[in-house]
Formats: sequence, structure tokens, C-alpha cells
Amino acid sequence: MAVGGHDIECDLLVVGGGINGAGIARDAAGRGLCVVLCEKDDLGSHTSSASTKLIHGGLRYLEYYEFALVRKALIEREVLMRCAPHIIRPLRFVMPHAPGQRPALLIRAGLFLYDFLARRELLPGSHGVRLRCHVAGRPLRPEFTRGFVYSDGWVDDARLVVLNAMDACRKGAAIKTRTACVALRRERDHWYATLRQADGVESVVRARCVVNAAGPWTASLLGMALPRRDARSLRLIKGSHIVVKRLFEHEHAYIFQHRDGRIVFAIPYEGDYTLIGTTDLDYRGDPNAVAIDGAEVAYLCELVSQYFSAPVRPDDVVWTYAGVRPLVEDAAADAKAVTRDYRFEVEAEGGAPLLSIFGGKITTFRKLAEEAVDLVCKSLGSPQRGWTAKACLPGGDLYGDTPQNCAVLRYGEWEAKVAKQYPWLAPGLLARYCRAYGTRVHTLLSGRAALADMGGELEPGLYAAEVEYLRRYEWAVTAADILWRRSKLGLHLPPGAEARLDAWLSAQ
Repeated sequence: MAVGGHDIECDLLVVGGGINGAGIARDAAGRGLCVVLCEKDDLGSHTSSASTKLIHGGLRYLEYYEFALVRKALIEREVLMRCAPHIIRPLRFVMPHAPGQRPALLIRAGLFLYDFLARRELLPGSHGVRLRCHVAGRPLRPEFTRGFVYSDGWVDDARLVVLNAMDACRKGAAIKTRTACVALRRERDHWYATLRQADGVESVVRARCVVNAAGPWTASLLGMALPRRDARSLRLIKGSHIVVKRLFEHEHAYIFQHRDGRIVFAIPYEGDYTLIGTTDLDYRGDPNAVAIDGAEVAYLCELVSQYFSAPVRPDDVVWTYAGVRPLVEDAAADAKAVTRDYRFEVEAEGGAPLLSIFGGKITTFRKLAEEAVDLVCKSLGSPQRGWTAKACLPGGDLYGDTPQNCAVLRYGEWEAKVAKQYPWLAPGLLARYCRAYGTRVHTLLSGRAALADMGGELEPGLYAAEVEYLRRYEWAVTAADILWRRSKLGLHLPPGAEARLDAWLSAQ
């Protein structure tokens, strides 16, 4: 019921349910602010689920002298591994060296800098490698005889968004998915936002501060809020990926450099597949309709075929995805050179503050959120210290409530212990549950002592119990939410699985 012209009152309204918005909502709620987050679609359904799935310092950013960004990302790499050791794990990368590339000594110097720009406790350092004597050399063409190995991390990006939203909710935030902000006006010391749900029902939120974390729609929201003001321009960069059947049997990833200077990764993915990407192209279309095109598919196939003995062809592609990165317009001539660092813009001259987020990368989301909430708290006269660096994300408390090195280094021991508690689950299914849910696997399996208690197998490996969990705790509504964001089961299921699951969900 509306009271005084509004339905909901809060300290902070966050518009945008990607990784930045979810991270900000979590941090702010943990500092005692009353928070509402609205997202027009599903959590992480755009840019934040279309990444290369890496938690990394950004080795190639050294080429552009972005030492501060790389250092910040390297620090965050280990912070996040401790906070979410179930969805983030170490990954070793092999970089074949080819004639015509930078001299090997220069690359070695760059890797030395990468190793020591920030304190490193969890990951081994880099070293040279003779590819003819290394398992990662076998799938490569014979002319690649030497290379380098270094460390970074892999992340389930869409689940990272959801876990931040879950923790925000646990700390009191209201998370409103499939709810668009369709009007935003400022009246002195408050913002009034009209939110519209997917069914057309509208409500009005009265907020002391608004954070604009709308990603590719950041400039549009800023224009809605301040129509007479020139909005800061974003440079939208499309990044596309392809997935093919597994190209190699080992667990290393590859980093390849094209003659045009662009970097492409080939990463073990979902057990049976290899993920290849990404492209960097300026994008001027509708962010709602972004998709890979044939030229990008051909480019990625051609590039990796220059390295692998067995060529990769467009017909080998089994799945693709693309996203638009909302980067700061910095006048870089080449899309791949546009900075991945973030910037804030605070507009408070007319009363209640509006904080807009420009740029950013998934690895630095927590630091971005911390700095953003510092600004919010200062604006609201409610100074509270950041806390997220020392707190596990939901499910990440494998070895206690506070982040621990052992959670990353001894993940296998924890999983083996869980397997003994649920001997009736198939090993592969149990391993997937542990990786996806961490300690929350016990919530998913609470009260269940046999496969018959899982409520029926809706699709191979997908039981009703998991779907019920995702609907209850993780805002899953559609089959796409479940099969492509909360999991990647869509890759493994037979044709028609998404339609069958949507029909089952509708019947519920």
C-alpha cells in the first residue's frame, strides 16, 4: 500500500542486477543500509554472464601500462578465491611462443612483473616450458616448441552474481528481479523511482540515494534521471565466445596471440567442452539483442587453428554467447585497448545523490563495490567500514566463517568429506553440487536420504529438488535461468530440454 505517495522507502536503490549492482547491494546491506535492488531481467543475464569466466590480473593490460589496474586485480584475485573457493578455482595457462611475437626475454620479464606486482599466496609462479616435453604441447602444431606457464583463476560468473545477491538478501536487502526502473525523479533529498514488474504491476520506491549500475544501459538511466544534463558516454564493446567439443584432455588453459595483437583464450569447460574467446568489437546496436556474428565465429576458429594441430571449424561450434561490456570512453583507437578500469560519477547538486558506475571488470567487482559504498555512506552521513574482504560468499565457508587459504588449497579434501555424507548420490552429480553450492549443498539435500527423495529426475542430472532450491533461494523463474545461468546443464541435455522444463515450471 502506498504511503505518502510511495510504496517502499529505503536508504539506497541499486538499479542493475549484474555483478556490480549485486556486489554494491551486498556491501551496503552489510553496513546496515536499507537496500532495494531492481533488475529488469534475471540476475546476471547480460554482461555479467557473458565473460570469459576468468578471475585474473589481466596480463595483456601490462602492454597498455595499466599497472595500477593489474595490481588491483591481482590482489582481488586471491581475495575472491578465499571468499568463494567453490565457484572460483586456480587455473594454469600455457602461452606458446611463436616466431614473430615479442622476444621471449621480454615476455619472461612481463610474467615476472605479473608474478610480483602483488603478494601471491595461493598460486604458483610462472616459468618457461619446453612444449615437446609437456602435456600441453601435444595438441599444438609441431612448430610450437617453447612457451610459458603462469597462473590465474576460473570463475562461474553467473553464480558469482547470484551469490552476492543472496548475501545481500540475507543481510536485509530486497532483491527485485524482472523489475525495471521506468521512471526516476529527484525531489530535494530523495529519489522517487517507479518500478514495473514483468506482469505490469508498478510500485514507487523513495530512496535517499540511487546507484546506477545498469551496465550497457547506464547512460540511458542517467538521461532518465537528469534529462537536461549531458550524460557521460559509454563505449560499448562486444565480446563473443564459442564453445566446441573438448580439444585436449589436460586441465591447462591456453592463451594465444593473434598477429593483430588480440588475445584469445582456450579453456577447459564443463568437462566435455572447450571455451574459446573473446573478440573485442565496438557495438552500436541494441544491448538486449547482442549476438555473435559469422565473422566473429570464423575469426576465433581461424586463430586457434593456427595453434592446434586439429583445425577448428565453424561447424564444430556447439554453443555461442556474446555480451556488451560498458567501458569508459577513453578515445582509444582500438577496442581491445579501451581501459577495463572503472570510474564513478556522483551527481548531488540538486539534492539526493546519484552515483553512476562506468566500466569495470568482473575480477575487481568487490573493490568497485567497496569504493562505491564508501561514497554512498559518506553522502548519507553514515560512515561504516568495508567488510567484504574478510567474509565468505554463501557456500564458501568450507573451513570456517572467515576466508581461509586452505579452502582453496584443500578443496578436494572438503568435497571428499561431503561425498561420504551422501553416498547415495552419483559422484559426478555430487561433484557438480559441491562446485555450484559449496556448503549450501547441505541446504539443498536437507531431509533427503536417497535418490527417491529428490523429487524425480526432470532431465538427465536435473532433479526437482534442485529446481525447487533454485526457485526458493536463487530467484530462478525460467528454464533459461536454471539451465544457462544457475548451471550450464543446457550444454549437456538433449534437444528440447529447455522447452520441457519451462512446461514443467508452468505446471507448478
